[in-house]
Amino acid sequence: MASNNKSPKFSKKIGTHNGMFHCDEALACFMLKLLPDYRDADIIRSRDLKILEDCDIVVDVGATFDPKRHRYDHHQRGFNETLNSVRPDLAQNKFNIIRLSSAGLIYSQFGLEILAEIIKLNKKIPTPDILEALFIYVYEYFVEELDAMDNGIPMYSEGQPRYKINTHLGARVHRLNPSWNDPNPEDEEVLFQKAMKLVGQEFVEVVLDGFNVWWPAREIVKKSIESRKEVHKSGQIMVLNDRCSWKNHLYSIEEELKIEGELKFCLFHDENSDTWRIQAIPIQPNSFVCRVFLHKNWRGVRDEELSKVANIKDCIFCHASGFIGGNKTKEGALDMALRSLQAAQIDKD
Repeated sequence: MASNNKSPKFSKKIGTHNGMFHCDEALACFMLKLLPDYRDADIIRSRDLKILEDCDIVVDVGATFDPKRHRYDHHQRGFNETLNSVRPDLAQNKFNIIRLSSAGLIYSQFGLEILAEIIKLNKKIPTPDILEALFIYVYEYFVEELDAMDNGIPMYSEGQPRYKINTHLGARVHRLNPSWNDPNPEDEEVLFQKAMKLVGQEFVEVVLDGFNVWWPAREIVKKSIESRKEVHKSGQIMVLNDRCSWKNHLYSIEEELKIEGELKFCLFHDENSDTWRIQAIPIQPNSFVCRVFLHKNWRGVRDEELSKVANIKDCIFCHASGFIGGNKTKEGALDMALRSLQAAQIDKD
């Protein structure tokens, strides 16, 4: 049954299916209404093909994927589009496993414009390079989960994760649908609007966090990696002069610069003092196994005793596992890194 929204004849129409709603079409509709062309559009919820044919754009229904006609369904047999197949210019040869849902289809088609509109609403102007990086960040952190869950794609393959669940948004949208035994269910159109508001608010939050927090941190990490040979000629040690979240950025930037695995230690200020920390870089962001650990003779030792064992002034501690240590000075932390690299090379030889 179609929505009964009344509007001027010239208003555009966004078509999607009625009945039980899901996270992907709620987000697809929300994203479309951020665009100037569809900002004032009515949302028509129906499975009647004659009604849908009259819509300017249709998502998640109709068994057709045809960007030229603005038809964005993913349920038809033979549909295997991924972000990489639809936007190879942005996907960087990644994201070729998870099939797109209607959310992913709209995001792949209009994502750059949608991101720009959100940022402009917050009185800022994004550059093309920021938008392209943000496009991948938002897809990986937010949209990919919705694509995978809506298409019923198993999270793991041969023990390796295909995607991450960051939001559990699909389950929360599902709970907005009327329960099977509710004698007086709330109007379906009102509930769908609630779903759009829920997914839209979180989507905007992720975009703005990416622009205001994630991107500035990435720039700091990239500069630190690019200047690594100014720290030491080996290029295996980076220094963060501005403390920020760095691990996830490091791996993608290493890949971008084609230096995967080169860096072994990261030096940065302790957040509560002027002392310095030295952290061994894990083989993967969430791994407890590091590329090179701090010297095995230092692990679990502290303060003056550690300074004596290491023969390095001003040592503070070395964690028992060897993944992190501390020194009162930047020079001392760097010396700890260099000594650990030398010891690892001796052990290897």
